[in-house]
Order: sequence, then C-alpha cells, then structure tokens
Amino acid sequence: MHKIDIDLVEMTMDVMKYTIDRISATEREIGKPKSEFELKSIVGETITTKGIGGEFAFNLWKEHLMKANVPIDHPRHLAFVPAAPTRAAIMFDLVTSASSIHGAYWMEGAGGIFCENEAMHWMVSLTGMPQGAFGVFTSGGTAANLSAMVTAREHWRENDDFRGEKGLIITSIGAHSSIKAMAIVIDADVILVDTEDQLLGTELQKAIDNLTIHQRKRLFAVVATGGTTNAGIIDDLQGIAAVCENENLWFHVDAAYGGGALVADSVRHLFNGIEKADSITIDPHKWMFSPYDCGSVIYKKPELAKKAHSQEGSYLEIFKDEGAHGFNPADYQIQLTRRVRGLPLWFSLATHGTDRYKEAVERGIELAQMAGKIIEELPHVELVREPSLSCVLYRRIGWKPEDYTHWTYENHEKGFALVTPTKWKMGDTFETVSRFCFINPDTTEKDIEMILDSMV
Repeated sequence: MHKIDIDLVEMTMDVMKYTIDRISATEREIGKPKSEFELKSIVGETITTKGIGGEFAFNLWKEHLMKANVPIDHPRHLAFVPAAPTRAAIMFDLVTSASSIHGAYWMEGAGGIFCENEAMHWMVSLTGMPQGAFGVFTSGGTAANLSAMVTAREHWRENDDFRGEKGLIITSIGAHSSIKAMAIVIDADVILVDTEDQLLGTELQKAIDNLTIHQRKRLFAVVATGGTTNAGIIDDLQGIAAVCENENLWFHVDAAYGGGALVADSVRHLFNGIEKADSITIDPHKWMFSPYDCGSVIYKKPELAKKAHSQEGSYLEIFKDEGAHGFNPADYQIQLTRRVRGLPLWFSLATHGTDRYKEAVERGIELAQMAGKIIEELPHVELVREPSLSCVLYRRIGWKPEDYTHWTYENHEKGFALVTPTKWKMGDTFETVSRFCFINPDTTEKDIEMILDSMV
C-alpha cells in the first residue's frame, strides 16, 4: 500500500485533474441525496479483500457518489449556514493533507502551527480583546464551545466552595444547539432566557435575580451569541458583559457564524462589548471562507485554558521540554490529535489580503439587504423581521408548514436550489417560515429573484 509505482503516479494525476476541474469550475450541479439502498445498488461492494482498484473506486466517486452531495459553495445553497471557501484555501487544504503534519505540538508541527498562529493573531485583532488574548483552531463551533465551557468550569472550581457543585449556565433560546448539547457533556445544567430575539443585559440580570440561592451558587457562565444561526441576531454584548463582570461570571460569546462580520465596517459596532469576553467562538469555515472543518476558540487568558486542557503522560513529556519549546495547540482545547486546520485560512489571507475578506463579508450583508427589499416589493411574500447580518427570515403568505417542506424538496430535486424552512417564535407559538443565509459572494440578485419566483 505504501510503495511508489506507476499506478500511484497515474492515480495522483487523476486526483489532481479532478481537483483542478473542481476548483476552476464556474458552474456546478447542486446535487441531491440518494438513499443508502440506492447508492449500494449503484456502486455495489466497495470494500473487499482484494480491493477494487483506485481507478475504479475513483470513477464511482466522480460518476455517482459525488453527485449525491450538496456542495456547500453552490451560490443557490442558502440553507443552514453554508460556506464558500476561497479557491486558495481549497488548494492549500490539499497541501495540508499531503504534508502530513501533526498539529498538536510545536516540536512536530512548528511550521504549520506558526502559520495558524499568524492567522489567529489577525482574528484576535478583530475582537479588540486585551493584550495577551489568543486562541486555537478547533474542528468547529461545537468543539470550541465545549473547550470554552470546560475552561470556564475548571476555573470556577478553583474555588473550593464550588468543587462539589454541578455547574449552571445561562443562555437564550436563540443560542446554538451545541450550547445545550455540550452542557450535557460537561454535566452542567442550562437555564434558557425565553427570547429568540436579542438577549439584553437587563433580561439576563432578571434571570439571575430569579435564581434560588443554590442555583446562584452553581451559576458559573453566561453564553451570549454574536449572530444567531437562525436569524443573525447579535445579543446585547455590552450589557451582558457588564452583568457578568458585576456577578463574577465567565462571559462566553458564541460568534461561530457571525464572527466573520467583525471585519465588516458596516456592522462592526453591533459587536461592541465582545472585547470584554472571557472566550469567543468563531468558525472560519463559515464566514471566513475556509474549507471544513475549521472552527476556533479565543481566550482572554489562555493560561486558564492551558490549565484545564493540558494533557499529561510519559509519552508526552518530551513535548513540554525546553528543547521543544513553542506553542502547543493541544494544550488549549479538547483534542490532542489534530490537523493544522488553520493552514488553508492562513494561505488564503496571505494570498488575498484582509481587504478582500472585508469586501467578501460586506457582500453577504449586501445580499441580505437586497433580498429584504425584493421581498418587500413582491405580493406573495413578506419579511418576518428585518434582515440581520446575512440572514433573512420571510414568509410565503398563506402557506402552511407542509407547503414549505414540499417546496424545499421540489427545488432540491430539480437541482435548482437548497433553501430550507425554519421556525420563528411569534408570541407563544412557533411559526414555520423560510430563511436565506448569504455567505457566498457569487450569489446574485437574479438567484434571489428566481428562488422567490418559485414560490408563486
């Protein structure tokens, strides 16, 4: 398997041709899933005792399996939070894999980690956090949020009064699902402030004041959101920061989606207060145009994360030795084994410069405002709320939930677009509505108009 022969050379050329075609393509199919039964009937057995051969397996991928995926960078993929990695970042993702770098410790991955850290310095500068703040790249927002929560809890438990207590976190119902999921992982409880709109400092204070004495003792962290996944809403970061400071609570900002907008002059003021956070999550694979998977967590005091996450073992001692001195990413988040997933971001930033990033993010915000204006002019749709960041919530007048679902599947089946419904709280009930999330600068006004016209 590890020898170099003519088959390997030819297979490498095939892969490079596929990569060149994929990167240089200006139009591509949106793709649609097939059932496991359908895929199995098409490709048959692929894992066998003798192997089916690289050329045959690669052809199965190109002709059948690749087409059962939805490319996240399709300009009419406006569901969930899509992505649009730059071609430079995609190319360097290939280089990253081919380079076989273990990115946990400086001793093994100094060159790659250096590049990651250059990109991280830029990201930290966007937040306005104080001198000494720094971060590390993770597999995504979930791992970043978990790493931050573990750090917060361990710092809280440095006080002997809290060692035997089960932790408690406050966030809003608009927070990302990973907050509740990761709280389960660390065996902490979560109290949700009942607002899907902006979480205000006054509402947070009221929630804290309503806690029992024991609940208040257990409370160790507040999670605010810098751009909710559902609607792009930025919480009252200044007000929440003030409450956290007065109440001596860890202040975490989940800006996994919205953090990319820190580079945009038009909305940067909406994030005021983020510089006071104890930790921040930002996903470069969302609005910083990196390939999956590339999240990050930034700490005001990285030494607290190191105290919480640094692993011990006789086989790891050499990495702590002065001879191997350097920044060790494994010390600041939950993973030991890691690829240098920040490398594609570094290469793209180095290639294009930060001004181009600013332009690309501003384009996403412009597309959302454009969509809002188009919706206001059409008789069959209406805005649910004003666009926020690059998210637009709108309703098709007269539709029921099943109409949105049918429309989504119909457009996807045609290979036209992927736009999915969501729910928005209206009073005491949740209404099914439609949603755009703009990340890809290649999305056009015509794309928006065609999608809305398909709802007639």
